[in-house]
Amino acid sequence: MTEYHTTRKVSVPPDSVWAVLADHEGMPRWTASRSAHLERIGDQDRNGVGAIRALGTPVGRIREEITEFDAPNRLVYRMLSGAPVRDYVGTVRLSPDGAGTLIEWSVSFVPRLPGVQLVIKALIGQLATGLAKESARRG
Repeated sequence: MTEYHTTRKVSVPPDSVWAVLADHEGMPRWTASRSAHLERIGDQDRNGVGAIRALGTPVGRIREEITEFDAPNRLVYRMLSGAPVRDYVGTVRLSPDGAGTLIEWSVSFVPRLPGVQLVIKALIGQLATGLAKESARRG
């Protein structure tokens, strides 16, 4: 099992960051995804537990299911298909940090191809940075 963890700080409150994070269909604004849509809406909340998001990326289509949705604190997702990994789980935690927010993004997975872990490590950093920048932009 491979694990990565990264953090970013942003000067807006957790509710503002959550609004960006939980808007799955808005992910192309802050990720490398070219498209995003919900294949299935969540059980209690449209973007919550049970939601399946499909992301059109430069290397193909990725499908992820939301497994935990604790607004505005924690979102957990698992990858269903689209990358050369198995048992992929991502967790994003948002914590108050003064007047802003600490974003903690963690992933664990088993790589299916040599070197894929380096790509995912870079991607997780880009995702956390993109989330912080888009949250700050929206205010």
